[in-house]
Amino acid sequence: MVFIRNFLEAQLVTEQCHRGVGTINHTSLYTKEDFDTKIQFINYVEIPPNSSIGFHRHREDEEVYIIVEGSGTMKVNDEQTRVKQGDILLNKPHWGHELFNDSNGILKAIVFEVLK
Repeated sequence: MVFIRNFLEAQLVTEQCHRGVGTINHTSLYTKEDFDTKIQFINYVEIPPNSSIGFHRHREDEEVYIIVEGSGTMKVNDEQTRVKQGDILLNKPHWGHELFNDSNGILKAIVFEVLK
């Protein structure tokens, strides 16, 4: 059986994420039930200008953000850095992070999480 999901055709949900600024649009492409490994999810997110995935901290997992389009600012613990299309960001266990779209366009990303 082939598992194919197209994030460009997916139905998006609009809501606030981790008490961030404004709302984001997102969809869950795969959940942990789809995997035989420790991958917890693969999500697609669209962050409008002046909106964010709020600062939050993970426990025993790693979370990866792949910036598909746009740019913004990623805060990891106490450090802020610019991110842009093509960047892949790794958040290690127990790190806190936030992604803010401070640009004029939509920031689009694929996000996935893997348990330790």
